[in-house]
Amino acid sequence: MFNFSGKRPDDLGVNDGKLKSCPGTPNCVSSQSNNLTEKVEPLPAVPISEIKKVVESMERTTIITETDNYLYAEFKSKLMGFVDDVEFYLDKDANVVHVRSASRLGKSDLGVNRARVEEIRSKLK
Repeated sequence: MFNFSGKRPDDLGVNDGKLKSCPGTPNCVSSQSNNLTEKVEPLPAVPISEIKKVVESMERTTIITETDNYLYAEFKSKLMGFVDDVEFYLDKDANVVHVRSASRLGKSDLGVNRARVEEIRSKLK
């Protein structure tokens, strides 16, 4: 119906073992954030291929980048076409998968990014 996709960020990925920081708006969550409003727990250390299967089973997703320790996917909202960028980084040293889920546009996401991460977590168990 609508398409509020915004521009794909060109600064995502893993840099010195870190995913991009959240921008300080309430539409982003990250397992590497120290800010309690943004913080989510990392996912269990599972292969990226397992996370990819879960992500691909969810509606309106597109895998953008995949390596043995990193996955980047776009999730598009049904009604307005808003796009969220979701990244997963298998940190073998910490034995976890770090995750970042952020809306491209706007300030509030009504908890969608946090709920998505928790849904993915529940499907990995």
